[in-house]
Amino acid sequence: MSFDEEWFTARATAAANVSMRLNHVPADPGGGSGDLELNQDHIGAIGSEAYKLHSRLQTDGKHAATASAEAAGALTKESFASGAALAKVNATWESQVKTLVAACANISNGLNYSLSSHAKDEQQLHADFTASAIDKYLK
Repeated sequence: MSFDEEWFTARATAAANVSMRLNHVPADPGGGSGDLELNQDHIGAIGSEAYKLHSRLQTDGKHAATASAEAAGALTKESFASGAALAKVNATWESQVKTLVAACANISNGLNYSLSSHAKDEQQLHADFTASAIDKYLK
């Protein structure tokens, strides 16, 4: 088979497997419509859980920091290599807890902003629509 024949076959196969869908979302087995939906109850619940996790992590994530630092210092003072390792683990843990606390705060704040921004946009659209001439024709 020559190159031209192989190329023609490859192009024909590729063309047969190409499809284009415009203004269409594949059927969702979960029953979703494919449209963007903002369910304020669900968003609020997620934001609330993120805030609770944020609050708990600030205290619970740090409860062993002092004891770990003291143990690392005592082990290091006695020339145990595990003292430096424990100090490194403690520092890494604290860094990761700070990152997770910040991420939870970002999620909570972002969702709160989204809800309030969406509500303001809805109010503005409603106000603009009722003030327009189109509203007269829809009644």
